[in-house]
Amino acid sequence: MNDENIHKIYGYSANSDIPIGGQFTVAVPVEYSEGFIGRGFIMETNQMEPNFKVALSVEAIGGKYSCSLEVFLGDVKVWNSGHYSKFYMKDKCVLELTQDGDLRLKGPKDRVGWRTGTFGQGVERVQILRTGNLVLVDTLNHIKWQSFNFPTDVMLWGQRLSFATSLTSFPSNSTSYYSLEIKNNKIALYLNSGKSNYSYWEFKPSKNRNITFIELGSYGLELFNDENKKIAQIRSQVLQPLRFLALGNKTGNLGLYFYSPSKAQFEASFQALNNTCDLPLACKPYGICTFSNACSCIRLLTKDDGVGSDCDEGFPRGFCGGRNEVEILELQDVRSVLKDDPIRVNVSKEECLKLCLDDCKCAAASFSSASKDSQACSLYRLVGGLKQVDRGSGMRYMIKVPKGSTHMDHGRSNVKKWVLILVGVVDGLIILLVLGGVSYYLIRKRMRSLLHNGHDT
Repeated sequence: MNDENIHKIYGYSANSDIPIGGQFTVAVPVEYSEGFIGRGFIMETNQMEPNFKVALSVEAIGGKYSCSLEVFLGDVKVWNSGHYSKFYMKDKCVLELTQDGDLRLKGPKDRVGWRTGTFGQGVERVQILRTGNLVLVDTLNHIKWQSFNFPTDVMLWGQRLSFATSLTSFPSNSTSYYSLEIKNNKIALYLNSGKSNYSYWEFKPSKNRNITFIELGSYGLELFNDENKKIAQIRSQVLQPLRFLALGNKTGNLGLYFYSPSKAQFEASFQALNNTCDLPLACKPYGICTFSNACSCIRLLTKDDGVGSDCDEGFPRGFCGGRNEVEILELQDVRSVLKDDPIRVNVSKEECLKLCLDDCKCAAASFSSASKDSQACSLYRLVGGLKQVDRGSGMRYMIKVPKGSTHMDHGRSNVKKWVLILVGVVDGLIILLVLGGVSYYLIRKRMRSLLHNGHDT
């Protein structure tokens, strides 16, 4: 969306906390306006920029207005009450700390859309700490509720995440979502789709040691055991102290971020994935990321015009209509960055195919045969994360397709070759363009040299 189509209205208040009975309201436009964002900043920390600010926000989303409480570090949103569940309302968005100590978001007719559930616990006020932790405290400053216990897609400096907790990030226009999860012996990134989840990056402490919690320190993400001893660390690659860790909602990449005073912006000092083709959704479903980091589609014949125009056009959303209605399209030297758990080992390609064909929810299978003693099979309920790999890798990716959709004039085998050629054609064109450009440059340089020598004589 272009910036000129986004309408932003911001208001500011100099409060450092919200006392019992405090109330703030942001009005909602009468008519829906695409891209509208209205924010009232109600609290901020007494720090050098970039500091933490708390905002009551109204945002236009999908034809409706969403009301939420948000925490910002500079211009980066680091926490949001509506991360998992949006509160849609009309007319007005109200934030209130009730007399019995419950922090609530309300709409018209006092309809409650979000609350902390802290009524009757002696809460006296809401504060934003210098760490970015939004807290509700009693008269003795004991914390009764804190945003650090409800992580979203960002982890701030000093924040801890315990074993079996996670960060989540939701890409737009997708039914899948990303997660950073803390397992017993590793931390890992996952693509979650329906009831299935597939890892695409992981970090394990040495000696298979167990993880109790992780904490973001000044110079890295630190992993601790049950004795509070640091057992591993993902180090920052710069000397500037870290401010936050983020799980990107567009790419699913994990990054550690510091603030650059000279550029007045946050920059990544570490990223888990540095190659575009290693990202889980680098291409659309049924797309292949090539050596040039471009996307190439696996195309099927359609009844209307022969070849589909979209990557997933012609592919059904399910294969439970019967085994006789599908066949397998095999791609050589293509693999998925998504890892199925468990991976089936010491199985043949035929056995791997049978496992997928016998499971109507299986959409594809990956088979690796680096050697006779090292054969592995993975099953998938989605087709995604595909990337081109070197020839002779022993990697095969096998996709379920509707029966008859792969037949062209010269039979099914030609379709396989056609698909594989399609994968390489983008890279081939780029190589030809580069070589052509270099040749043109060398010829021009040679001609100029001859002309120059001619003038000298």
